[in-house]
Amino acid sequence: MTTTAPPPVRAGHPHRPQGGLRTRWEQVRATPMSRARAGIWVGLVALTVGSWAYVIAQGHSGRHHPTPTMGLSTPLFLAVWVAMMIATMFPATAPMVLMFARIGANKRTAGGRAVTVWWFVAGYLLVWTGLGVVAYALAVGAEDLAGRFSAVADNAARLGGALIVVAGAYEFSGLKDRCLTECRSPLSFVMQHWRDGRGGAVRMGVRHGWECAGCCWALMALMFPLGMMNIAALAGVTAFIYTEKVLPGADVLRRVAGVALIAFGLTVLVHPALLPGSLPHHHMPGM
Repeated sequence: MTTTAPPPVRAGHPHRPQGGLRTRWEQVRATPMSRARAGIWVGLVALTVGSWAYVIAQGHSGRHHPTPTMGLSTPLFLAVWVAMMIATMFPATAPMVLMFARIGANKRTAGGRAVTVWWFVAGYLLVWTGLGVVAYALAVGAEDLAGRFSAVADNAARLGGALIVVAGAYEFSGLKDRCLTECRSPLSFVMQHWRDGRGGAVRMGVRHGWECAGCCWALMALMFPLGMMNIAALAGVTAFIYTEKVLPGADVLRRVAGVALIAFGLTVLVHPALLPGSLPHHHMPGM
């Protein structure tokens, strides 16, 4: 009777046969796609960590005024805004970026043109940079109104409370549901909206940026009444956005958060001093 010899065993690994389970590093090195995914992860983590470091450094610099524009020029405000957006959004956006890279790799294998994933990211950033311009214009307008009319400055905290109520109510809106569905389904989004070439990647990034903005604009607007350099509030918004976009069963938490925001906003309307960072009108520019 013929017997089959056991598989050879590597030296130094008496319990792991040749061809058995590989280490995580060996898996990363196994294929070009694995290496590409690792590179994308490193890039996204570096952008996120760098943005958090920049925002924290700005928050501790002590150079900002407690006003909507923080006393910043347009370029510096946009730099802070984009850094805040990356720090807040990229943890939840990573699955979409990785799915774009995966589908792109499959299309390259099938003979399509190679497009780096960073064109997609550039389109995404373009949307949020444009929204930063809009936010700065609104902040300048708010400061101008506060400087001209004492009633606006005196009721700044109540206006912030009203904005918090709006953010809470938006958690129950149909538009939020639709945009959140798009953000939660990376494969469906990429397959449905795929466009070839660099221009196509940018357009896809812009499309995803708009869906993300439709989902999260009210949460980002919370940073104005809570304080643009309020690191604790920014961390809370980041955690909530990640939870509702990525983790299963987040709809209940989303509704609870909506109710809590509405309740807090209404309370601020009655007791404006409860709003963190609320200031008397003489701190506003022009007063």
